[in-house]
Amino acid sequence: MPYSNAFSLFLRIADGHLTNVCERTIMIKSTTRTGGICYGSKTDGRTRAARNVCAEVLTHAAFYAGWPKAWAAFNMAKEVWAEEAAPEDAMAAHAASMVFPIGAPNDAYAAYFTGKSYLAPVSSSQVGIYNVTFEPGCRNNWHIHHAKTGGGQILVCVAGRGYYQEAGKPAQLLVPGDVVNIPPEVKHWHGAAPDSWFQHLAVEVPGEHCRNEWCEPVTGEDYSKLG
Repeated sequence: MPYSNAFSLFLRIADGHLTNVCERTIMIKSTTRTGGICYGSKTDGRTRAARNVCAEVLTHAAFYAGWPKAWAAFNMAKEVWAEEAAPEDAMAAHAASMVFPIGAPNDAYAAYFTGKSYLAPVSSSQVGIYNVTFEPGCRNNWHIHHAKTGGGQILVCVAGRGYYQEAGKPAQLLVPGDVVNIPPEVKHWHGAAPDSWFQHLAVEVPGEHCRNEWCEPVTGEDYSKLG
């Protein structure tokens, strides 16, 4: 996308009071000095709304500026928002360290998870992007993303430690900054490490006749061998 069109996109994402935030976000295309992004949005008197929109702007910016440069903005944002409140428990501590909201309990898919997960939509335009949070020990069942053409999923790890595993292959440790490209028709699972909260962005890859097939849970015996 041309530079000017990307700038226009960010202006449409944000409302008027975040115009300066969008201007500074664009600058990560050529610099990693991103402190102004978060501090500018936090000090305008509308912190909570600014936090949500800042998360969406940074996510979109990453697709045009590149994840390595955008990651500096995510890390700065995490430091800023962690100052908002003193955490009262492990979940609150994790939430306070994240620019993305944890969201609501993922009740619609609870039958396909071992442990508790949470879901927060980040973007529903162009491509679907969701922030998925796993409590320690939580993982989803083995599953397959089917598609006639296209399809699959991309995971962008943003907090904590977790695992991704494809059938017949060793599990892969995931930490913030890792990106996993999941092709269609590949059986796999992903989730948190036993002792860590874990959060990733799930990016839905557009395709034709896309559907998920949920399979058996990851057994406690197999999961206990990780780490």
